[in-house]
Amino acid sequence: MSTSPTISLSELLSGADAVGHDHALTEKNSGLQHIHNHATGAIVWFPTWRKFRETTDWREEVDAFAEDLKSGSQLVEKVASRSVAGELESLLKRAAAASDANIFVQDNLTRHLTRTWAIADAVAEVTGKDLPGGGTIPSIFADYPYDVYAQDGGAFATALWNDVIDARRNRALADEAARKALKPVSRKALKNAARKAARR
Repeated sequence: MSTSPTISLSELLSGADAVGHDHALTEKNSGLQHIHNHATGAIVWFPTWRKFRETTDWREEVDAFAEDLKSGSQLVEKVASRSVAGELESLLKRAAAASDANIFVQDNLTRHLTRTWAIADAVAEVTGKDLPGGGTIPSIFADYPYDVYAQDGGAFATALWNDVIDARRNRALADEAARKALKPVSRKALKNAARKAARR
């Protein structure tokens, strides 16, 4: 990047929150995108991957990830690939265990998006490649379930949002099925089963 970033991501997001209700105009002018959390009534702002690179957070995260990648003895891409997969798995596990999936996704979406983009950018810097985005998808995302750069990151955010909500719902369904499976069988049900077996 030609100039050093001077604004933090939190400042950008706070600015978008303070603008008011014309979210489409704010999105157009700020380089941010948003999702309406209808369950809580909140607007969740997140940066495009391009806009994230204009923040001080980007530089700090990329430097931290790059340091970790350089200190390992394994191939950088393999380590990074495992890292993005591990972070996604951890996010979905925590989402499944959260008491309120809508609050959880609101609190964790932006952080996960930016960490994922920062890991990919750190790989590019460590390996001497151009920063990714839009063109060729980095090899670390070969088995990743999301297109992290489509729609400037909007497709990634939307798909991840839905999966986080589903993780909690799927956990609740699994818990309910387990409860039903452990439910004691009534005497009446046992008698009916015995009658059916006797008829065979």
